[in-house]
Amino acid sequence: QLQASGGGLVQPGGSLRLSCAAPGISGAYAIGWFRQAPGKEREWVSCISRSGASTDYADSVKGRFTISRDNANNAVNLQVNSLKSEDTAVYYCAARLFRYGGCGLRLNDYVYWGQGTLVTVSS
Repeated sequence: QLQASGGGLVQPGGSLRLSCAAPGISGAYAIGWFRQAPGKEREWVSCISRSGASTDYADSVKGRFTISRDNANNAVNLQVNSLKSEDTAVYYCAARLFRYGGCGLRLNDYVYWGQGTLVTVSS
């Protein structure tokens, strides 16, 4: 079961580190991060391949967010910097089926979902 954490209230320009943890996640699954703002559809944010060698980002977060694997702690982290009010959302992590080791850019690419963690960017 995936567990997302690290959300909170932060001022514009601030940073957070979101974490997605689950037993056995280390090196086993391609992981994606999504977010859902109030009244909007869930959107893809970033992904990392099973090996960690490949990552991808939505244009809206490119250069500000960094995804990485923390195999020692069975986690995948999303460092979110230079936060903007439009980044306010519930952030979710998800895992692909084991046989798909590459990044997925669509909701339907993922079958295992964790509960979300709320990020609020406000002054």
